[in-house]
Amino acid sequence: MSFKEKIQADIKKSMQNKDALKVSVLRLAMANIINKEKEKRAKLNKAGDSPAGEKDKLDELSKLTDEEIMEVLSSEAKKRKDSIEQYRKGNREDLAEQEEKELDILSDYLPEQINEEEIRKIVKQKIEELGVSTLQETGKVMGAVMPQLKGKADGNVISRIVQEELKN
Repeated sequence: MSFKEKIQADIKKSMQNKDALKVSVLRLAMANIINKEKEKRAKLNKAGDSPAGEKDKLDELSKLTDEEIMEVLSSEAKKRKDSIEQYRKGNREDLAEQEEKELDILSDYLPEQINEEEIRKIVKQKIEELGVSTLQETGKVMGAVMPQLKGKADGNVISRIVQEELKN
């Protein structure tokens, strides 16, 4: 069962359980996944990778991989985190709590986030491998670390740790 099928099955199950919040969050996630597939299809069509008569091939090529679906879900989770932060700054705890509930639902579909200690260990290792020592070389370290930690840790946290390690 693909990731997309799992989400669709969970929408159906949530509808049967009358869990309106979960249905709403998962439907929004599915809409974003479908929009991303449409974008991918448009790019493929524009690039001319598929002859006009091969609609089935274009459909197959435009389907998102599980990794791409994870990126969409990570993006949704990041939006929720940003909203929570903004609502708290604006003293709107009720809205922040709603966003937290939505984030909890999305978190069930995301890979387990690794802790800062693990991130720091990976960052230190990459810094040693690259022989980097100045803050100006943060981009090099980020470029080496991000593929390894993609989806497992927040980019802002990784960036902060890289900068802290380069200062030391």
